[in-house]
Amino acid sequence: MAAARSVPSKPLLWSLPLALLLALSAAGAVMPASASPDPTASPINAGDTAWMLTATALVLLMTPGLSFFYGGMVDRKNVLSTMLQSFIAMGIVSLLWVTVGFSLAFGDSLGGLIGDPRTFFMFRGVGEATHPSLSPTIPLALFALFQLKFAIITPALITGAFAERVRFSSYMLFVCLFSLFIYCPLAHWTWHPEGFLRSWGVLDFAGGTVVHMAGGLAALTGAIFLGRRTAHKLQSPQVPAHIPYVLLGTGMLWFGWFGFNAGSALAANGLAAKAFLNTNTASAAAMLGWVFFDCVRGRKPSSLGACIGAVVGLVAITPAAGFVSVGASIFIGTAASILSNLAVHWRTKSSLDDTLDVFPCHGVGGITGMVLTAVFAEKVGLVHGETATFINHLYALLIVTAFTVGGSYILYIIAHGIIPFRVSEAEEEMGLDLSQHGESLDEERERAAAPAPIPLRVVNL
Repeated sequence: MAAARSVPSKPLLWSLPLALLLALSAAGAVMPASASPDPTASPINAGDTAWMLTATALVLLMTPGLSFFYGGMVDRKNVLSTMLQSFIAMGIVSLLWVTVGFSLAFGDSLGGLIGDPRTFFMFRGVGEATHPSLSPTIPLALFALFQLKFAIITPALITGAFAERVRFSSYMLFVCLFSLFIYCPLAHWTWHPEGFLRSWGVLDFAGGTVVHMAGGLAALTGAIFLGRRTAHKLQSPQVPAHIPYVLLGTGMLWFGWFGFNAGSALAANGLAAKAFLNTNTASAAAMLGWVFFDCVRGRKPSSLGACIGAVVGLVAITPAAGFVSVGASIFIGTAASILSNLAVHWRTKSSLDDTLDVFPCHGVGGITGMVLTAVFAEKVGLVHGETATFINHLYALLIVTAFTVGGSYILYIIAHGIIPFRVSEAEEEMGLDLSQHGESLDEERERAAAPAPIPLRVVNL
C-alpha cells in the first residue's frame, strides 16, 4: 500500500483543470449581480415552489444512491473509485451547467437542435423570477437547478459499464465532453418548447430518452471501446463487495425517483401525484417480476436481483410516468424487468464486458419504456387507435441511438487521445482505489481495527 502511495500523481496533468477553475472563479467574481426580477413576469406559486425545491433535493440524492448501488457490486479493491466517479459528477456538471450547459439545453433554440450558448451564459438572467415557457409558476433558477440534477446523474450512470478499468482523469474529461455534446442536445431536442423531437410529439415525461437511453447507449459504446477486463477474459467470478450497499443504494434511488418523476410535473398538482403513483407501482411490479422470473429459471430469489429489478422498473416508467394509467405502469414495469433480465443473461453469454450491466438495465429499460409510452399514452397511444405518436417514437429511437452511439464513440476517441482512457494491467490488478486514489477499504478497516498505541510515560528525574 505504501508503494501505491509513492507513485507520483503527475501534477502537471492537473495544472490545466486547476487553471480553468481559477479562471472561472475570477470571471465569476467580476460578473455583475443578477438583474432585479421582471415586474411583468407571472407571480410565483408558493406551493409549486416548495414542491420543486423538495423534488430537486430528492433528485440530487439519487446520485449518492447510485454510487452505493454501483459501489456494492464491484470488487472490494474498486469500491471507492466506483463511488467517487458518481460523486465527482456533482462537481463537474454543476459548474458546466452554470457556465454554458443550461444555455445549450434550454437557451433560445437554434433550429430546434441546440440552445444558444449566450442566452443564459454564467446563469445570466437565471434568477428568482418565473419564465413564461420554462417555469411559469416557479423561479427560473429553481427550474435550472432541477434540470441540473438530471444532467449530473446521466454521465454517472455510464460508469458502471467500464467500472474497474477506467483512468479517473480521462473519465473526468469524458464527463465534460458528454455533458456538453450529447446530453445538452438531447435535452434540447426533447424538453425545450421548440426542440424538434418535442415538436414531433415525442413524449418523455422525465428522462427515459434523455437520461436512461443516452446513458445506457453511451455505456454500451464505452464497454466496447475499452474492451474486456483481465478478470473477464479469465472468466473469474465477479463477487460483489458489499450487497448491503446495493440495498441502501436502491432505497435511495427509489426514494429520490419520486422527485425525478413527480417533480417533472413542475407543479404541486394532480399530474405530480399521478407520476408518483405510477413510479412506485412500476418499480414494485418490476422488482417482483425480476425475482419471479429468476425463480422460474431455476435461480434462488436474491437481494441483488430484487434491487436490479426495482431500478429497471424505475427506469422504464420514467418516460411514461405522467402519460399512462396505473394499470399500464404495472405492465411496463413487469415487461421491462423480464426483457432486461433476458438481456443480462445474453450479455453474460457474450464477450461484451459491461461490468454492471448498464446497457441491459438502463439502456433496454429506457428503450422499453420509450416504446411502451407510445403504446399506452392516454389519448395518443397505440391502444387508443392512434399511430402517429408510436411511429414518431420509433423514428426518435433510431435518431437518438445513432446520435448517442456515434457521438459517444467520437468523444471516447478524443478523451483517449488526450489522456489514455484505460489503466494499465498492473493498475487494474492493483485496483483503482489504490492505483488512482491511493486509498482502499481494506486499509481503512485495518487502521480501524489496529490497537491504539500505548502512550509513553515520561518520568522527570
